[in-house]
Amino acid sequence: MARVASAQLDRIGVEEIREAARVLTGVVRRTPMESSRPLQELVGGPVHLKCENLQRTGSFKIRGAYLRISRLSEDEKAAGVVAASAGNHAQGVALAAAMLGVRATVYMPVGASIAKLAATRAYGAEVHLVGETLDDSLVHAREFSATTGAVLVHPFDHPDILRGQGTVGLEILEQCPDVATVVVSAGGGGLLSGIAAAIRPQRPDVRIVGVQAVQAAAWPGSLAAGRPVRLAQMSTLADGIAVGEPTALTFAHVQQMVDDIVTVTEDQLSRAMLLCLERAKLVVEPAGVAAVAAVMTDPERFRPPVVAVLSGGNIDPLVLLHVTEHGLVAAGRFLSLRLEISDRPGSLARLLSRVGELGASVVDVEQSRLGAGLALGDVEVDLRLECRGDQHRDDLIKVLSDAPGVRILDHS
Repeated sequence: MARVASAQLDRIGVEEIREAARVLTGVVRRTPMESSRPLQELVGGPVHLKCENLQRTGSFKIRGAYLRISRLSEDEKAAGVVAASAGNHAQGVALAAAMLGVRATVYMPVGASIAKLAATRAYGAEVHLVGETLDDSLVHAREFSATTGAVLVHPFDHPDILRGQGTVGLEILEQCPDVATVVVSAGGGGLLSGIAAAIRPQRPDVRIVGVQAVQAAAWPGSLAAGRPVRLAQMSTLADGIAVGEPTALTFAHVQQMVDDIVTVTEDQLSRAMLLCLERAKLVVEPAGVAAVAAVMTDPERFRPPVVAVLSGGNIDPLVLLHVTEHGLVAAGRFLSLRLEISDRPGSLARLLSRVGELGASVVDVEQSRLGAGLALGDVEVDLRLECRGDQHRDDLIKVLSDAPGVRILDHS
């Protein structure tokens, strides 16, 4: 991605980010950086995970939120603050406001994660559920600000937010001095802009890559048009990066300092979450794992040493269960079959015995004589199996397809 001349951009500076780090000392955690052997094997060199999912409130958002609120005047603090968020920024604002003795009001979409909603209220904020998207909630937050005088703490459209998020970039350079590529999830671009502003002036050789969910990717079209462009619609599990349009502030930083923006699918996000759970023992939400998904999908694009930022770990347990199962399917580890077999004694036992001989584990099985179009004397069997991977899954389908007395009606 071509970058414009630096003279065209009045961007936040490294010293400003260093000052932000001093303000945040004792407030935020210096999150760990963990090596990933599976990703290293794919890339052919070191890959490290910057674990902002282990930050206070479960994401990087506390960094920018605290810095922004701490720098308000006493009169502004007395008026309170208001924010709009799908969840992570809400928690960051709520905790930061509580720590600074400021009243906080937060607007969240009606479909916001129950876990994120409960945590935001637990930190002391007054929460209102409005609209279907973050943009809808932001409209209400702006109206509240205009009528009450509360200061709007935007999730990414303020220099102090970018300065706070940029402290992640400082830590990356300290923890991995030889880093060659930094990969960051991107919604509105606050984290990506801040990290780029911290790293680019000090290490112009480092490649900086932003990652979006393909079903909520505002950045590729905006960069191609040379200006922020609003998406007509979005649909992704990665609610934390489902932002319909960048702002002028983040657009200028990303256009100037970020090398590339890539997109990942829902399947790829699910597989990345599964890898973090199984191999790194880390709980990461769909938005937070976008950088890992990009590295897994196209490892040759990323020159090592690579740092992939895990931006958040706040996920509802039911969503985690759904996404994990989705990831198992995407990784060839889970197979659902709808079969037709003879309704004779021993037919189901022989089918299950054959499945066991093929090395698959039966998760559950259901038999019915009431399937639509089912021939007299046959039964329909719904079978869910745990497999060892794509090849094993394909082998199971082939062998069962060729088995006498067995007809596969559907599989997924």
